[in-house]
Amino acid sequence: MSFFIQNLVNGISLGSLYALLAIGYTMVYGILRLINFAHGDIFMLGAYLSFYVMTLTSLPWWAAFLIATIFTGLLGIVLERTAYAPLRQEARINVLISAIGASFLLENLAILVFGGRPQPFPVPEVLDRSIKVGQVSFNIIQVVIPVVTAILLLVLHFVVNKTKTGMAMRALATDYEASDLMGININLIISVTFLIGSLLAAVGGILYACRYPQLLPLMGMMPGIKCFIAAVIGGIGNMTGAVVGGMILGMAEIMIVGFLPSLNDYRDGFAFIILILILIIKPTGLFGSTAKEKV
Repeated sequence: MSFFIQNLVNGISLGSLYALLAIGYTMVYGILRLINFAHGDIFMLGAYLSFYVMTLTSLPWWAAFLIATIFTGLLGIVLERTAYAPLRQEARINVLISAIGASFLLENLAILVFGGRPQPFPVPEVLDRSIKVGQVSFNIIQVVIPVVTAILLLVLHFVVNKTKTGMAMRALATDYEASDLMGININLIISVTFLIGSLLAAVGGILYACRYPQLLPLMGMMPGIKCFIAAVIGGIGNMTGAVVGGMILGMAEIMIVGFLPSLNDYRDGFAFIILILILIIKPTGLFGSTAKEKV
C-alpha cells in the first residue's frame, strides 16, 4: 500500500506540472487554432531565467522566481507579436511553420547564450527538505507543485469566467470574426492569452527545475510534446480537459514505471501510446466537442 501511495504522490506532482504547460497550449489553440510549438521553450526559459536571477543577484529565491516568471511572460508576448501576429491573416500552415521555426530559434539561442552543458539548479533549501509519513517519503516540492497548480488554476478560472477580459477571450474562442465586429481588441486579447500561457509555463519550468534540478537548453522539448499530448487527450481548446489530460499522463507515466520498472527506458513512449488510443477511441479528446473547421 505504501508503494502505491508513494507513486500516487509522484504521479500527482508530475501530472500537475504537465497540466500547467498543457493549459498554455489549449488556451492559444482555443483562440487562434494554433499549436504554439515554442511553448516548451518558454518553459525552458523560465527555468533558466530563475537560475540566473538567483545566482547573479542577492534576491531571495521567491523574488527571483517572481521576476523570472514575469519576464518570461513578457517574452511570450514578444514571441506572439514577432512570430505569429504578422502572419495572422495568412494560411494557417504559414503560422504553423513559424511556430516550429520559433521553437528551433529559441532552442539554439539558448545553446548559444547558456551553453550546451547541463547546469545544476540551486533548489531552495526549504523546498528540498524531505518528509516521511509512515513508509512514504517525499520532498516539500512534491507537495508545493500541486498546491501551486491548484491556486493558479483557480485564479485562471476566475479570470476567464468572471472578468471582462475572460469574457472577451471566450468570445474570441467562439467566433473570431464576430468578436472583431463587436469591437473587441483582438490584438490585446491574444497578447493577454500568450501572457497567461507563458506565465504558467514559466512557473511550470521553475517547479520542474526544483523537482529535477538540472538545466539543459533542450529541457523543454519532451515536456512540451507531452503537454501537447495532454491537451489533445483532454480535448484541445478545453482548459478542464488540459488539466485532466495532464493528470492522466503524469499518473500513467509514474504508475507504469513504478509497477513495471523494466519499462523505465520507454517511459516517454507511453504518452504517444495513450495519444494513439485516445485518437482511435475518441478523436476529439475526453472533453472536446465536434465542430467544423473554418477555412
